[in-house]
Amino acid sequence: METLMSILPIILYILGGILLVTLIILSIKLIKTINRMNKVVDDVEVKVKSLSKFFSAVDFITDTLSGLSDRIVEAITNSITNFFTKKRAKKKKEKEELEDETGE
Repeated sequence: METLMSILPIILYILGGILLVTLIILSIKLIKTINRMNKVVDDVEVKVKSLSKFFSAVDFITDTLSGLSDRIVEAITNSITNFFTKKRAKKKKEKEELEDETGE
């Protein structure tokens, strides 16, 4: 039992040292990976900034076409509404004239 008590702390110290070395190696690899990721993110950011002018131009064209189509739809709607309104007014006027002729 005494040999076990003297060997067990030595085994724990060796395993603790191995764990410490492994964690240090993993931390160093993690730092390298994060540095690479930062470089990639910076590169992507530069490329996105260069495309921002293109996207703003596309946005302007889209807004212009949307406004134009809104105006066309509004004009067509107004003309159809005016056509039916004039027809109803004409029928109403003819009906009133008939009533006036028969009512007199």
